[in-house]
Amino acid sequence: MGISVHRLGIGLGQMLPGVFQVVGQMEIAKVNLPVGLLIWIMIIPMLVKVDFGALHQVRKHVKGIVVTLFINWMVKPFSMAFFGWVFIRHLFAPYLPAEQLDSYIAGLILLAAAPCTAMVFVWSRLTKGDPLFTLSQVALNDSIMIIAFAPLVAFLLGMSAITVPWDTLITSVVLYIVIPVILAQGWRKSLLTKGQTHFDATMNRIGPWSIAALLSTLVLLFAFQGKAIIDKPLIIALLAVPILIPGFFQLGAGLLVESTGRRKAQRRLPFSVDRRQQFF
Repeated sequence: MGISVHRLGIGLGQMLPGVFQVVGQMEIAKVNLPVGLLIWIMIIPMLVKVDFGALHQVRKHVKGIVVTLFINWMVKPFSMAFFGWVFIRHLFAPYLPAEQLDSYIAGLILLAAAPCTAMVFVWSRLTKGDPLFTLSQVALNDSIMIIAFAPLVAFLLGMSAITVPWDTLITSVVLYIVIPVILAQGWRKSLLTKGQTHFDATMNRIGPWSIAALLSTLVLLFAFQGKAIIDKPLIIALLAVPILIPGFFQLGAGLLVESTGRRKAQRRLPFSVDRRQQFF
């Protein structure tokens, strides 16, 4: 299905370039509004499930939570920035457009610093993960992300000698983190006033929204970038390298650390997939 979605997006972008050019220009501070709306539809149903009251359960999973935070907020962003510097700034620089190097590195840093914790619910359910452990780590990571995302990105961009686009950074934090969390928690509170049964029924009913919005977002993104993908496949392949290498490293490190203890597989799986989740 993933390949079909990518092909559909690229095909539509080639068939209707004018339409997607107009949609692509609907932005504020370089943040695309249609994509932002789709991301809201994708993550809000997941964020409704987040009970920030579950933060007290963190003490029951101290080892897993500590490793989660260390990899999410130290290893992942700094390793991605490092590999971006190694591959894009040096090893692959002769094969990449010089004027785009800063943009490529900035994109890697933004990707690395934004764990898409909401989708962990999907992977945890598919792997039959421990729901309480998943809930506690998502609630904690979301709380930290509201505060830490912008300063961390600004720090890493500064280390890479890239001008910090504060308007884009702040707009992204507000649109993709703060507002969705506020809307989701308000909706959650409203649903729970009608009882747990009503809450569960609503979650089951709106569950497909996230998948539909995810697929629509992919179609839109590939429609925007379809021409670049077709015209410059080598660049796409080169940019994938500094994403894949730290990705495998983070996933393997998570599994290794957790497998050395007595933690059940139901907790290792959501713990490990949380390492590889990122916002668009």
